Amino acid sequence: MVTVTPMGETRPDPRRWWALGALVASMLVLGFDTTILNVALPTMAEQLGATTSAQQWMADSYVIVFASLMLPAGLLGDRFGRRRMLVTGLVIFLAGSAAGALADDVTQVVAARTVMGVGAALVMPLAMSVLPSLFGPGERTRAVGVVSAASALGLPLGPLIGGWLLNHFWWGSVFLINVPMAAIGVAACVFLLPETSDPASPKVDALSTVLTATGLGALVYAIIEAPDRGWGDPLVLVLFTLAVVLIGTLVVRERRVERPMLDMELLTRRGFLLNALAATLVMFVLSGLMFVLPPYLQAVLGNDAFGTGLRMLPMMGGLMVAARGAQPLVARFGARAVVSAGLVVLAFAALLGSRTSVHDGYGFTALWLSTAGLGFGFSVVPSMDGALGALPADRAGSGSGLLMTQRQVGGAIGIALLGSLLAGAFRDRLDTTGLPAPLGHTAGESVVAAHLVAARTGSARLADSANASYVHGMGLALLVCGIAALVTALLAAALLPDTPTAVSRTEGGDTPAVAPTTVDAGE
Repeated sequence: MVTVTPMGETRPDPRRWWALGALVASMLVLGFDTTILNVALPTMAEQLGATTSAQQWMADSYVIVFASLMLPAGLLGDRFGRRRMLVTGLVIFLAGSAAGALADDVTQVVAARTVMGVGAALVMPLAMSVLPSLFGPGERTRAVGVVSAASALGLPLGPLIGGWLLNHFWWGSVFLINVPMAAIGVAACVFLLPETSDPASPKVDALSTVLTATGLGALVYAIIEAPDRGWGDPLVLVLFTLAVVLIGTLVVRERRVERPMLDMELLTRRGFLLNALAATLVMFVLSGLMFVLPPYLQAVLGNDAFGTGLRMLPMMGGLMVAARGAQPLVARFGARAVVSAGLVVLAFAALLGSRTSVHDGYGFTALWLSTAGLGFGFSVVPSMDGALGALPADRAGSGSGLLMTQRQVGGAIGIALLGSLLAGAFRDRLDTTGLPAPLGHTAGESVVAAHLVAARTGSARLADSANASYVHGMGLALLVCGIAALVTALLAAALLPDTPTAVSRTEGGDTPAVAPTTVDAGE
């Protein structure tokens, strides 16, 4: 049991590094599930007879529920116990994965993915909210780096594991692999993670929960649909309007209650707000980068799904180095300098990647990809740590939920905006001269579709045009990523609190985020 002295000091739990292993297991399964379905969609579409719209729902149902439920999930952890709700989330995720493996039509797959999104919404913010209760300011940067690395490591592991499974088993195996992983996470959390809670946290407000879920759900859904339908599409405009109305109503309602679910006061804390914005903008850049890279590795360079995942690992190498080196640099130079420098490195990597030509091999990609991993680690780890350190002890769960919701929405915006830019540039550059109109339209949908049409028609010219067009669009998207990272670096250098994260102190004498009173779970 972790105890808190009247001065707010904690005695470190001797099992805290083992407990960190439990959190790593939880985050790893969420990380690779984010991308593992992508490699299975073509096979599932063929065997289930799924249309393009149905495939989008299979992928998007998880993301929408995930993003829209993280805020109330963090509050549930504060009130009823963070370990308890974390384990509950993993069990729900396990059940949804098992249902997905047994599904035999599109509707069942969508339902299973929705259930998995509910479980993931509980796991993500609560895994982060537990860290301040386990680690003091001097160790928290390293712990945040390890958890962030585990989450990011799952992104390339998704195509890697998914490609191997599809080569040896049926498509349901991409769901079934989650079952033992989630079970390991449950066992690790039960036996290694101490229970923490804040019994005085706000009660779960049913109306606020509905407003949060529907408002964020409408926003994320609109962002996801906009690149395909167009930003002026009536459905997209209605969804954006609905999101503004619902979220606006939520903000007005929460400002009138004494203990709100959406804690607007947290956004007035400079340490939390600016670090959260920095982490969100980093996710915008990283999500765009991760979106444009797999099709380049697969369609342009000719790698299979397994090879694509393998070739994305250099980014993890850079991230691991940064996660290990962030803490001493923050202690010496302060969080502001390290976050700003990390963003500059990330900007350099994206700008370097924007210079990729159709004739460049994988070596050049590995260079800027590993550099991007370094930039990502040195920017996101201290900013996440700074945001968590600025949270009061009794709002660790709800604050982490707000932080992770911002990051998820930032990632969705990155994919939507950069995906729209890439798709438009690809269609404009693609040479479909001589093709029948229906085939020309199909080829313009994606570089993969263009290669399929080229193979069917025997047109080497179309394949070459598709490669050149995609590399051009990827270069534009990476150029925008580089500019966004550079602008964020300037803002971070000017506005972030210039104090070492190790001090763990917020502006205006705010109470540092230390371990809240814990429920004795027999540790």
